[in-house]
Amino acid sequence: MPGQATSPGYGVRTHAVAGAPLLCDAREQGLTGDGTTNDQPALAALVDRLGDAFAADGRARVIYCPPGVYAIRDAGTVWRSGVSLTGAGPGATRFILSNEGDRSTPVPLAFHTAQLHGASPDRNLAYCTFADFEIDGSGVASAEYNPLSKGLGLQYVTGGLFRNLFIHHTAATGFGCDFLQDTLVQAIRVLECGRMDNGLEMGGAGIGIGIGGWGPVERLTIANCIAVGNATNGIFLEMQHTDRPQPRGIRIMGCHTEGNRFGISDWGADGLIVTGCTMTANLEAGFQVSAKGTTGVPGEGGLLTDCVIDGNLRDGVSIGNTRGPYTVRGNRITGNGRYGYHHQDLGDTGQGPAEEIVLESNDIWGNSLDGIRFDRPLRDTVVINNRIRNNGRQCAPAAEGSGESVRYSQNTVVDRQAAWPADGHRGKIVRVGHRYAVVAANDANTLTLAPLRPGGTSGWSADTPLPGTPYELPAAPDGRAGITVNADADSVTIRGNLIRDSGSGTQTYGIWITERGSCVNCRVVENDLDGNATAIQTDTPGVGGYWSGNHGND
Repeated sequence: MPGQATSPGYGVRTHAVAGAPLLCDAREQGLTGDGTTNDQPALAALVDRLGDAFAADGRARVIYCPPGVYAIRDAGTVWRSGVSLTGAGPGATRFILSNEGDRSTPVPLAFHTAQLHGASPDRNLAYCTFADFEIDGSGVASAEYNPLSKGLGLQYVTGGLFRNLFIHHTAATGFGCDFLQDTLVQAIRVLECGRMDNGLEMGGAGIGIGIGGWGPVERLTIANCIAVGNATNGIFLEMQHTDRPQPRGIRIMGCHTEGNRFGISDWGADGLIVTGCTMTANLEAGFQVSAKGTTGVPGEGGLLTDCVIDGNLRDGVSIGNTRGPYTVRGNRITGNGRYGYHHQDLGDTGQGPAEEIVLESNDIWGNSLDGIRFDRPLRDTVVINNRIRNNGRQCAPAAEGSGESVRYSQNTVVDRQAAWPADGHRGKIVRVGHRYAVVAANDANTLTLAPLRPGGTSGWSADTPLPGTPYELPAAPDGRAGITVNADADSVTIRGNLIRDSGSGTQTYGIWITERGSCVNCRVVENDLDGNATAIQTDTPGVGGYWSGNHGND
């Protein structure tokens, strides 16, 4: 059947090939684990020997690395089918990657790629488990960014299991494996990977998985993983081919992404399911759907459900370039530095309106600007039964200060004479001379700054300002709505939503149709708009449709 991955066609022999045990203690096979000896040659030789044995008798082998520090220098190991690598757990079994002998050579622990090794659906890696060890990539460096400087870089894996790994400080993506069929990625922690990625390179993620190599279905589950402080995405999927079907069958469940550029991104899947995840304090967006990947193929048909998407520096959920459909249901989307949900026009796609976007039963409150904002044309979108309240927190007027009351640190601005509303400057850019920083939060007299890049220690674009140096904060935007339509909306339904300002005085409009927006044949009915300064503001009058039963729109 299409997309079906098959096991190697080997007959399994009753007895293993002589001299190739089914379970190998790495210390008994030439590896030392002393932190000084280069264990890569011994590991590569062992993988080849066991891979040859699997090809001969069809019986998978396991390499067990006892507690120790295994130095892997100046070369990665080309992996083989039927060979698994296990340890005694992160912190106990550690692989330390480095390339001080040849800075031009990337050093993944294990790799198997189409470009270098001929990997393909017919030459895949089968029966491979990687579990219970740590990969430290801090010793790998090069003059230029190299996307192969990963922790693991395997392509075309079938029946794989990746479990209980700690991968950190790699120059490129930590877990960068592509085309994973019938595979489980579970309980992997990735920390501050993509060290050498300036934000514009390929990869640089915690967990980055290329998709589209197996046909219309890729059966992959990513579960209970943690991604913190990685240069681009915490977890992302990227379509690798423009002439192949976008795959279904991928799930991301119970994961935590924090302090990355993007938390979780869908750059090309069909029907991705993201459920029960936490996405917080990411610098661009908690969850993103776009065509930012190398092939320019956006995700479509996905479901984002039952997640907490809180405190991201710009948008909670950012969707752009997809033709739809996409469903966002039952999530908490709160405290983000710009919009709760933002449907963006990212340009350069030549696509028409996004169709059949569904926003249902989400809890959207306390975001700095609009709760929901549409900046791209929509058709047949449904916004129903959401609780949208007390957004527009970026309400503080312009401010400036200098002199004895003003002090700076790497991640704060303190003005003892200020009396700012809580989070009234969140999401703004504070400027001090030629320097700038982005405000992540504020209280009455302290601005807390977001790091300039994931994993960074300073929020400033240059050196930390001297005490007393003048600062400037811009004014808040005049319009901050529960729902803003800033593009053409055709046959959109907005029904049964609670769109309130319950005393904060920050949400200026319940529903706002801007001068750039329009509503044609829309149904705006039975919404509770109590407490907003203006319930419904139509800078462009609606054409056709139904507008009735909206409480508070007197």
